[in-house]
Amino acid sequence: QVQLVESGGGLVQAGGSLSLSCAASGRTFSTYSMGWFRQAPGKEREFVAAISYGGGSTNYADSVKGRFTISRDNAKNTVSLQMNSLKPEDTAVYYCAATTGYGALYLKDHYDYWGQGTQVTVSS
Repeated sequence: QVQLVESGGGLVQAGGSLSLSCAASGRTFSTYSMGWFRQAPGKEREFVAAISYGGGSTNYADSVKGRFTISRDNAKNTVSLQMNSLKPEDTAVYYCAATTGYGALYLKDHYDYWGQGTQVTVSS
């Protein structure tokens, strides 16, 4: 089992940057593929980015490609999301998630563990 705690959210102006971090408990972090999802008010939770357990493969939602970067540090049990050129439509609660699977990482139903979320607000 793994517990996930996100941090780094906040309020930023459009065009600005934020870096989110997710700290995972447990000694098997390197066996989990990790994802970031987000949920805006009144909308469904949507995929943002994912990274394979070894860090060798990443994928992104089209809406964030070229602006966001996911990375992980298996020695520190952390996964990060660097968000640049933020837009008001990026405003949402951002969730970190973990799965022992390695396929279709854009599907939220593939994930076994979720953090509590961190709020990101981008003002125009």
